[in-house]
Amino acid sequence: MSRNAKINTLLLLVVAALAVLPLALGLGDHKEEPFTGADAEAETAITELQPDYEPWFSPLYEPPSGEIESALFALQAALGAGVLAYYFGLRRGRRQGAARAGAAGTEATGTEGVPAAAEADTKTGIGTGTGAGIGADAGTGTRTGSDSGAGAASGVRAVDGRDA
Repeated sequence: MSRNAKINTLLLLVVAALAVLPLALGLGDHKEEPFTGADAEAETAITELQPDYEPWFSPLYEPPSGEIESALFALQAALGAGVLAYYFGLRRGRRQGAARAGAAGTEATGTEGVPAAAEADTKTGIGTGTGAGIGADAGTGTRTGSDSGAGAASGVRAVDGRDA
């Protein structure tokens, strides 16, 4: 079993334990509604501590029953999960697209990052180019010769602002 499979199995077991343990241990048996939400728990605690407490505002929409409230909460959670899944899928797709574009670019270049067409010209020993060096070194020229490096070069080079 691979490392990822072991981690996924362990996470699945932890989630199952979180769902089953409260039921198995009888947590909430002493309550009229054992598994109510945190809002209802807070409202009950505030009412017990301070019976004359008045809420600052009322909800914009109060569902007619707890089942509808639960369904709306599940719908909200599903929409949020959909948005997150879309975002992470989009990021992964962009990353894979960039990797494929990079792989296609590597196939189109030679061994030293020179495009394949330009590499073919350098193997014949005939080519032209321009270059820049450190400081005021800049030059243009042509090169003729063989692949072994023997050949002649000619051109104009500016060094420290003077023509050679």
